[in-house]
Amino acid sequence: MNEMKSLADVDKIQISGDRKSFSATHEEIVNGLTTDVYFLRTLDILNELDLADAEVVAEIFPRKPGVFVGLKEVLALLDGKNLQIDAIPEGESFVEKDTVIRIKGKYRDFAIFETTMLGILASSSGWATASKEIKEACGDKFFLCFGARHVHPAVAPVMERAAVIGGAGGASCILAALLSGIKPSGTVPHSAMLIAGDTLTVAKKYDEIADADHNRIVLIDTFKDEVEEALRIARALDGKLYGVRLDTPSERGGVTPGLVREMRAKLDVEGFSEVKIFVSGGLYPEKIRLLSEAGADSFGVGSYISAASPIDMTMDIKVVNGKPVAKRGRIPGMVENPKLQRVQELK
Repeated sequence: MNEMKSLADVDKIQISGDRKSFSATHEEIVNGLTTDVYFLRTLDILNELDLADAEVVAEIFPRKPGVFVGLKEVLALLDGKNLQIDAIPEGESFVEKDTVIRIKGKYRDFAIFETTMLGILASSSGWATASKEIKEACGDKFFLCFGARHVHPAVAPVMERAAVIGGAGGASCILAALLSGIKPSGTVPHSAMLIAGDTLTVAKKYDEIADADHNRIVLIDTFKDEVEEALRIARALDGKLYGVRLDTPSERGGVTPGLVREMRAKLDVEGFSEVKIFVSGGLYPEKIRLLSEAGADSFGVGSYISAASPIDMTMDIKVVNGKPVAKRGRIPGMVENPKLQRVQELK
């Protein structure tokens, strides 16, 4: 497969009948198959006008504030191209209309990647921004991202990596965690308890097979009253229980500040003040603040991050062959941003 350069290349694409997924492969992405077709038409027109090699400066900017993520994938996409690229660092904040990436070079060398670059940055920055909002609500308390179940598996690692950059202390998606340079995090789901028929049976076996340095956190809302179950597990594990996880379903009112306060008080009274309270289930910043004040120690967040809206990104051509240009409503020429750093030089 070669990089697409013309509309004629579309007719050469063959889709295998035994293809296992509708998601794009890495090869398909870097060769332009995920671009909007009109960029190929644009190249055909500019080639006919002998203008495809025009030297341009293009700038990418967001439509609202957020946290910048996606640069590494953009640079990988443009790897090997003779382009000068300036960008703000991943994890850096931006405001509306900030220049987050500036590209200088021949237009033909990056024209077909506009769609892909904008999509990478929009989704990743949206996820990272939601993660930052969760982190601000948590303060100095830990939170884990486990939103992989809410998105297509092809993008789950991208989403959870963005969440880690935004502030998550861990990720449950195995590939996302490894790509972030950390170990995957997670406890034991309801399915184990439901199949075994008893939480204590699972907790004992979990304790038996887990590494000595592993933090044993047990989900305690499957069968019994949460406080009753927590005390039963704490007594059985005899000092080895790191924490209990509250994930009370919405059908029973979800996890409330009152439940957290009761749990904390009764664990303390029974001599288990060292046992942490981990909360999950439909969490969002305001609820996290309330649960934290009630005594929750850490949090698991999924859909608030995974369902975050992408932050719309736009790419404008700002200079053509040394001349400042702009579409109506925009200011001609480059928009400076002191946060920009040179990340790739012209050859």
